Amino acid sequence: MLFKVFFLFLTLLVAVSPARSQQPAVSAGAIHHIANFPSRYVDARNIDVWLPDDYDTNKRYNVVYMHDGQMLFDSTSNWNKQEWQVDEWFSKLIKAGKISDCIVVGIWNNGMQRHAEYFPQKPFESLSPSQRKAIYQSTRSGETSLFSKKVKSDRYLRFLVRELKPFIDNTYATSPDRSHTFIAGSSMGGLISLYAICEYPDVFGGAACLSTHWPGIFTLENNPIPEAFFGYLRRRLPDPITHKIYFDYGTATLDAMYPPLQKQVDEIMTLKGFTVENWITREFPGEPHSEAAWSKRLDIPILFLLKTP
Repeated sequence: MLFKVFFLFLTLLVAVSPARSQQPAVSAGAIHHIANFPSRYVDARNIDVWLPDDYDTNKRYNVVYMHDGQMLFDSTSNWNKQEWQVDEWFSKLIKAGKISDCIVVGIWNNGMQRHAEYFPQKPFESLSPSQRKAIYQSTRSGETSLFSKKVKSDRYLRFLVRELKPFIDNTYATSPDRSHTFIAGSSMGGLISLYAICEYPDVFGGAACLSTHWPGIFTLENNPIPEAFFGYLRRRLPDPITHKIYFDYGTATLDAMYPPLQKQVDEIMTLKGFTVENWITREFPGEPHSEAAWSKRLDIPILFLLKTP
């Protein structure tokens, strides 16, 4: 009953929200920009819902939830002037009949809290108190701290599953079941996408994890995080019969850290029964850690997850 009351309040609040600022421009399809989407679990944030040109309420659509939503559609409106070109890629592949009809939900990150919300919580909590303390003291560069808050990715996933997804399914013409619901992101967004499909295997049927940031922080020296992730995957990877997982990585800039770590993940995937039918890992030699690099290859995970029969 309390959830129903909250959901009604949430729906009304979104419907009467003030003028919607920072709406990204798209060259294909249309964006519904929801400013300051409220939550009981995390701070409010913007949501961008991308609809294809021929969106029809009489049809039913797959849904792809994507992290770092402000980086997906419009390079002119974000900090580094790069984008994933999500609207271009999805529109092109839908019109060509290569993927099933779908909408994309871009979930904006929360700035300084991004690392705390995207860092998989159960692997983090499996570390010793001294290891956790050292990780909390990690910096990005110089004195810039990685963590402005304690790790709270479990709360972030509750927001996605218990609040955002019900709102999307209630508002748009979706197919809400697992086989039509996917999640995707890069770097820390790749980690939280994998964590989501492991924690909520009945909700998400596929995950795309680009340039997955297995180190968790920005050094591999005396870093216990990858082993914590590997142990978690050995215990919690979802059933390969009903789930698809995509990984990739470049070999330049930050991505240069990933190949040996991804190799260990690939061994775990094989051990847990994943095959070419439900899992891909791709290497992109020379490609850096950037939205421009991810946009160049976004069609590969899209096709893998949503390819028409």
